[in-house]
Amino acid sequence: MSEAEQAPASAPEAAAAAVLEALNATDSNGTEALNATAKFVATPEGTALAYGSLVFMALLPIFFGALRSVTCSKSKELGENDYDSGFRNAADMPETITSRDAARFPIIASCTLFGLYLFFKVFSQEYINLLLSVYFFALGVLALSHTMSPLMTKVFPASFPNKQYQLLFTQGTGESKEEIVNYEFDTKNLVCLLISSVVGVWYLLKKHWIANNLFGLAFALNGVELLHLNNVSTGCILLGGLFVYDVFWVFGTNVMVTVAKSFEAPIKLVFPQDLLEKGLEASNFAMLGLGDIVIPGIFIALLLRFDVSLKKNSRTYFYSSFLAYIFGLGLTIFVMHTFKHAQPALLYLVPACVGFPVIVALFKGELTEMFRYEESSPVEAGAKEDSSESEKKDQ
Repeated sequence: MSEAEQAPASAPEAAAAAVLEALNATDSNGTEALNATAKFVATPEGTALAYGSLVFMALLPIFFGALRSVTCSKSKELGENDYDSGFRNAADMPETITSRDAARFPIIASCTLFGLYLFFKVFSQEYINLLLSVYFFALGVLALSHTMSPLMTKVFPASFPNKQYQLLFTQGTGESKEEIVNYEFDTKNLVCLLISSVVGVWYLLKKHWIANNLFGLAFALNGVELLHLNNVSTGCILLGGLFVYDVFWVFGTNVMVTVAKSFEAPIKLVFPQDLLEKGLEASNFAMLGLGDIVIPGIFIALLLRFDVSLKKNSRTYFYSSFLAYIFGLGLTIFVMHTFKHAQPALLYLVPACVGFPVIVALFKGELTEMFRYEESSPVEAGAKEDSSESEKKDQ
């Protein structure tokens, strides 16, 4: 997290997530340039407003994404074909991250980051960012539409003519017919898609920081909602690996800095420190990468689902990890502001988000139970459902 002046104006899921995480220290590039040129000196009020707003925006997708992940988890247990759950399409179902995935994730993120570094060194930055803008436009429209859908369901009156549609592509005929695309949607989804497209066009044309944040919040909320860790051990592996990754690429090389300077996409939340002076046309931003939200966020969401599994009508682990995130992010800002140097936020967030819940579990005598908690993948859930149905038939 740091201060920076904004420059002018997913592919496979793992790669997309890796890009988001790979750039979670976008803030690390701007401070040195800003201090060297001394173009802008933020007022205490502007700095406080910017960082306070970033913290608030970071908490929103974690809190609401964690709540929505509980609904996702229940839908996952019922299987992908549970129409009433609201997850009518496979793309809306959560993706379970296993310990093997978690161990490979820092490697994938590093390869993605270094690949982008080479691309920016070899090819024209202008054309690469043009392709990235179009790519993230499509992703952002879909993510924002998915984020808005539950809200629109409550906003539209019951008398609203909500028609159902299905987009179906098949290959072959007869018994060899195979579904390529089977997407179901309704009129409310189309309204959400239209609104999201307007925001997307605004972002493409103006690269305005508000449009950037709308897409960034949608990406973060969808990530927390739909990326599920299967157990606490997997979460520790993922956060531990990315802790090392973040520290190495920020402090050990200039790769992260170079990519972050060149990369133009809504993969960070920004807020202007000169808002009070220049209004909505402000251009000197404090930044927070989406990786610093999504990665701790999916661990916090896991702890909320663990709380629900205990059936004690308590959210102790969720609230303790949520407060730990606030503490870690606040510590990041304090250290950065004190030493005037950008910091990899995961350096402080990982120990806080993992340490606080573990200490709480030790005091409550539930540490073993917490590490034994396991979530099944959609395939396993479907297998269990088929098994139970066959047992009923046998009876």
